[in-house]
Amino acid sequence: MSEPLINKVAESGLITLDMEKWYPRGETAVFDMKDYLFMGMILKEKDFREALKKIDWETYRDKNVAITCSADAIIPVWAYMLVATYLQPFAKEIVMGDEKELHKTIFLKNLSAIDIKEYTDKKVVIKGCGETPIADYVYMEITKLLRPVVKSIMYGEPCSTVPVYKKK
Repeated sequence: MSEPLINKVAESGLITLDMEKWYPRGETAVFDMKDYLFMGMILKEKDFREALKKIDWETYRDKNVAITCSADAIIPVWAYMLVATYLQPFAKEIVMGDEKELHKTIFLKNLSAIDIKEYTDKKVVIKGCGETPIADYVYMEITKLLRPVVKSIMYGEPCSTVPVYKKK
């Protein structure tokens, strides 16, 4: 007579976190200041202000927007601030930087919304592979967030993990 199969992973009390759950979602857009530069190099305040008044800001509704300047020009800080004032009533999120910076900022914001108390004294496995490529900074950030409260942190899959942290 054979013994019943026991799922040791299920009985281990491990909680698996898949970073894809907090992956930034939604449409993105880039507002490039270069499109508003005189001769591709100089921002003229009067012309810039007039140009901003003519933009249909509705096109940015519910989008995550990166404000950047792809030209090698010196853009005054107030110009970024001014663009943000126009975007804020429409955009979901606004970040100064390129699309990569926008993605990172939103990802970190999503992670910071995790209620870490629910992981107090738990054994956590941070899932290491999936359909969506996840940047290394995400794994470091989730480790920083969870370390103060968890019993242990492992990386990989529940059946094959690498220990990262164990409370002593």
